[in-house]
Amino acid sequence: MATPPRKTILALGAHYDDCVFGIPGLLLQAALKNHRVVVLSLIGDYTNWPPAKDRGPELKELCETLAHYHGIETRFLNYASGRFHLDEASKRAVAEVVAEVQPDIAFNLWPNDRHPDHEAASAIIKAALQLSGRILDDAKAKVPAQTYYYDNGPGHTIGFEPNTFVDVSDVWPSAMEWLGQLMAFVRKKPYDEFEPDAAVTAKTNLARYRGAACGAKYAEALRATHTRATTLF
Repeated sequence: MATPPRKTILALGAHYDDCVFGIPGLLLQAALKNHRVVVLSLIGDYTNWPPAKDRGPELKELCETLAHYHGIETRFLNYASGRFHLDEASKRAVAEVVAEVQPDIAFNLWPNDRHPDHEAASAIIKAALQLSGRILDDAKAKVPAQTYYYDNGPGHTIGFEPNTFVDVSDVWPSAMEWLGQLMAFVRKKPYDEFEPDAAVTAKTNLARYRGAACGAKYAEALRATHTRATTLF
């Protein structure tokens, strides 16, 4: 049997934890199947965010280290929370990453959200994914063949109705360890798998709910921008 072609997956969010909360299992599965997985966070300046005000470089280094352990690349732009919006500069910054990475599949935050950073990031990412060639005046810029929205949980996402589900039961312990280690750093306490962080508990409950909708123990839900029969990877 022929080996399936290697794909490039690009997951984008506003904050360091958006993709790690939203679609950690999906990203781990892709990496385990030897696909290239890149995570881009628009916010790379944490000097105005109290939990990591003086620890921004350490937070980014931890993100990169944990992701690298799983075979995933991590990148940050230089924006700070509350200090970016949809404009030519932000579209170009993300479009440059899209053009360089050339993703086959991309994941974006759901646009309707209680957090202004999420809504701003989603609009910027949407433009960069769909129009990178025009933004950069580069005819070779690649538009992803598949693009999906993901949700960031009931505390943030509004009105998300998925049309695609991914069973991530096989990688769930690793996914929650990944998220739990990040949260432990932010909370300034040691990671303890037997005392899960509130974010880990929330994500686990959400994944069980998504799993119940599709017959899996744990699942992550997506909203395809174009509905058609497909496989992710």
